[in-house]
Amino acid sequence: MYQSKKTLGIITARGGSKGVPRKNIKDLAGKPLIVYTIEAAKGSKHLTRCIVSTDDEEIAAVAKQSGGDIPFMRLAELAQDDSTSIAVAQHTITWLKDNQGENYDYIMILQPTSPLRTAADIDACIQKIVDTGADSVISVKELVDFSLKKFKKIVDDQILPYVEDEGITPLPRHKLEKIYKRNASIFLTKTELVMRGDLFGQVSRPYLMPEERSVDINSLVDFDLAEFFMSKIKNA
Repeated sequence: MYQSKKTLGIITARGGSKGVPRKNIKDLAGKPLIVYTIEAAKGSKHLTRCIVSTDDEEIAAVAKQSGGDIPFMRLAELAQDDSTSIAVAQHTITWLKDNQGENYDYIMILQPTSPLRTAADIDACIQKIVDTGADSVISVKELVDFSLKKFKKIVDDQILPYVEDEGITPLPRHKLEKIYKRNASIFLTKTELVMRGDLFGQVSRPYLMPEERSVDINSLVDFDLAEFFMSKIKNA
């Protein structure tokens, strides 16, 4: 809890991963992938509670062995390829209110595919949303040496600018406007907005994370990249 505000963390871990089968419990540097997120959540000073939402008995067993909180199994209809995190969060909020009488000011969605996220990252996001009164705080990373003006399209075997005002002379790198993207690590939103199906609200503030903690695992190559950054951080 932070400034008397209650935040619920939800680790979303369905069993039907398509890109990498059984991804959420695949080994990463000696631990099942989901364990890194459970450990980060358990290390948080400001999360009031964090639960694991899964439809899969094996994932549930691995999570429980690592101290994960699983008060219920996720409904099958919320574990399909087209199921959304916000629908999972809505179900979780309603279940906890109806079955355990719990209410929360904020909901934090934590995907197991971000193993390098830390407890400090979690707490910094909670502090920011409470201190600023924002509707949401979303983790992002900077896209280095990236600009929309560098986008091209190919028409009739010719390279053409995707942005019409690209200009003849490209800007030097240090003059490019900085561009950011969500890194899928932390989504923190007011509960009332989540229940309305809105993950961002009118005022969404960024929490900037470095490239080495922004790995989002969607392929086998991403596992290798995560291990590389883990060893780099460990030896720093």
